[in-house]
Amino acid sequence: MWTQADRAEPLDEVIAARVRDSFARQGMMRHMGAVMSEVARGFVRITLPYRPELTQQHGFFHGGATAAIADSAGGYAGLSVFPADSSVLTVEFKINLVAPAKGERLEAIGKVIKSGKTLTVCQLEVYAVAGDDETLIAVGQQTLIRLAGKPDAPA
Repeated sequence: MWTQADRAEPLDEVIAARVRDSFARQGMMRHMGAVMSEVARGFVRITLPYRPELTQQHGFFHGGATAAIADSAGGYAGLSVFPADSSVLTVEFKINLVAPAKGERLEAIGKVIKSGKTLTVCQLEVYAVAGDDETLIAVGQQTLIRLAGKPDAPA
């Protein structure tokens, strides 16, 4: 898993609050039981505890749950580097499921690789965690669009 050295610098508390407030409005993340466990400039970690409702027929976390938290982790990593008068949408993302998602929880990490005026590219990783064991189960890349002049706010 990524270490402290891989993380970007700490985030201004106003920006961190804006990112966390936006995440709190996501019905899908709330429905799944996901929580934003870490936010820094250009870096977000989302944790998803195991529940049988999130599994596929073999008892592993469903690929859709894995993809959903990866997409949100990258999107919020992007939002953390955008100006306050902006919001974010995913343009596309690609994810490879590289191992069965078996564990007590999943941890999705989104990290900004390059942020431009309009488009931002993020790296995505998802780990299954069981006790002290962490297994990389998904890797991906995402492109975000910054919606300038459209602050992220409740509808």
